[in-house]
Order: sequence, then C-alpha cells, then structure tokens
Amino acid sequence: MTPICFVDTETDGVHPGRQPWEIALIRRDQYGEHEVSFFVEIDLSTADTFGLKIGGFYDRHPLGRQIAGSGPLLDWGPSQPREGGSEYVTRYRAAQIVARATHGAHWVGAVPNFDTEVLAELLRGQELVPSWHYHLVDVEALAVGYAAGKGIGIELPWKSDELMASIGVEPPTEAERHTALGDARWARRAYDAVIAKPIVLTDALISPVEEVQ
Repeated sequence: MTPICFVDTETDGVHPGRQPWEIALIRRDQYGEHEVSFFVEIDLSTADTFGLKIGGFYDRHPLGRQIAGSGPLLDWGPSQPREGGSEYVTRYRAAQIVARATHGAHWVGAVPNFDTEVLAELLRGQELVPSWHYHLVDVEALAVGYAAGKGIGIELPWKSDELMASIGVEPPTEAERHTALGDARWARRAYDAVIAKPIVLTDALISPVEEVQ
C-alpha cells in the first residue's frame, strides 16, 4: 500500500520563516499505523507571542513552562538536549524523525501546505531533503467535496468545526485542540470518514452504490 502520513505542527506564528515547536506524525503503511508526537527546541527571537499562545506554548513546551514559571527549572543548554516524555528533541533529531515518517508518503492534514512549508525548511536546514509525495491531501477540501456530494452547501470562509460536523466527524476535545497530535488525529478521522464511505448522491447524477454480491 502507498504510505499515508497524517501530520500537524504547532508553530511560533504564521509568518514566513515560522518554526515548529511541536510536531505530530501518524504513519499508516504495510506495517500498520504508528504515531509520534514531540516538542522541538526553538529559537524564539522571531516568534509571535500571540501565535505561541494559540497552541499553549507557555503551558506545554518545556521552555515555555520555564519562562512562565509553571514548571520546574530546567538545566537548559544546547549541549544537553532532552528527549522523550514532555521534554524536547533537537532540531536535527526532529528533522530525522520527520524525514523517516514522511518518506514516500502521501501527506494528509488540514491546510497541509502550512505544515509542509515549515517542515521542509526544518529538513533543509538540517541538510536533509523532503521526500513525501508532492500530492498533498487537504482533509478540509475533501470534506467540502463530500458534503457537496450529499447536498450540503458549505459557505466560505470555512469553519473547521462546522465543516467536519457536516460529515459526521467530532472535533478535538478542549484538551486536544491546538495540540499537534490532537489535530493530526482529527485529520485522520476526517480522512477516514470520507475515504471509507461511498458518496451516494440523491439527485441521480450518480447511481447509488450497490453492494456487489
């Protein structure tokens, strides 16, 4: 089977050159499905404070918690990167994980170009190259098409919660919302809801799908 990778990032803003501080990847291939989520070391010199707050940087990332005083004081230094659990990985290690998980895979996400731009820059900055399939799969576009096939019109600008509700997909919980893994899992639910179900139009433009005996 062609590998699929559901991806989401939390970044330090929406500006050009934005950096990821949390990455989640769910790879589905012939070996099954595996997910990973981790924090990444980050230089905040070009960060947007509002952008950091959206994903809960000051509540969840080790550096953010240190700055906000909401966690234990960390022995912070580039010579002592922390990996696993609630700590962070180096940018090089993050790039290695992304390169491996996305290699040869169709990238699936909500507005996936936002994340591919960020992670392509991360990989190239660590002397690696993006090797995912160039056809990106946007679950929001899939949802709009699927909803239209059922006769449900979606007006621009799209609102993610309403859009996903139109195809029967529950939004992330408050604890999951704006976390990389929560949003990657949401993209997976949306993808599976559309791809796993046949579209049966009611206006006879397409004949109903019948089970083959």
